[in-house]
Amino acid sequence: MRLSGSKLECVRGGKRVFANVGFEVGAGEALLLLGPNGAGKSSLLRMVAGLLRPAAGSFGLAGADSDRSLAEQAHYLGHLDPLKSSLSVGENLWFWARFLGGGRGSEPLEALRAVGLERVGDLPAGYLSAGQRRRLSLARLLAVERPIWLLDEPTSALDAAAQAMLADLMRAHLAGRGLIVAATHGPIGLDGAKELPLGRPNQRIPQ
Repeated sequence: MRLSGSKLECVRGGKRVFANVGFEVGAGEALLLLGPNGAGKSSLLRMVAGLLRPAAGSFGLAGADSDRSLAEQAHYLGHLDPLKSSLSVGENLWFWARFLGGGRGSEPLEALRAVGLERVGDLPAGYLSAGQRRRLSLARLLAVERPIWLLDEPTSALDAAAQAMLADLMRAHLAGRGLIVAATHGPIGLDGAKELPLGRPNQRIPQ
């Protein structure tokens, strides 16, 4: 599988955020989107996820399921954790597993165990701390298997132990021939990842 973007341009509120951006990342590889606030890291992720239309340019996905769109083969983890506070931790995960299509992936309890939330499965999600909410969002990545992970500041609100857990999950995903595109302001435990600095003219990562 190979995901690529060519001559991408982002315009928000009548202002050009970036232009002529290109990248290519394959199975087993990670791409880190770097740059200051406002450089367009989140916007580029949202474009890949199909949540924002590029002003110019296009995406390509080779070697993937031709019957499913790019968005249907990707997990998008944004800034906000989309949880129903009145539902329990387990019910939130069961809902997302069914909404995202089920299929292969970890059982919800196994996914909760992987992120250290198995003991609070019956607790209303509204009682979770910010870090626990983030870990529950990460459990969605495991409950439904999708080859592409789009992660926007995935370490946000996580303590050192949870960041190490996330790094292990990402490395396992890459070892299974998945691919990751992540927006970040700092290291996230993926040594050797490709980097795409935004906020510069004519950005393109080396092939």
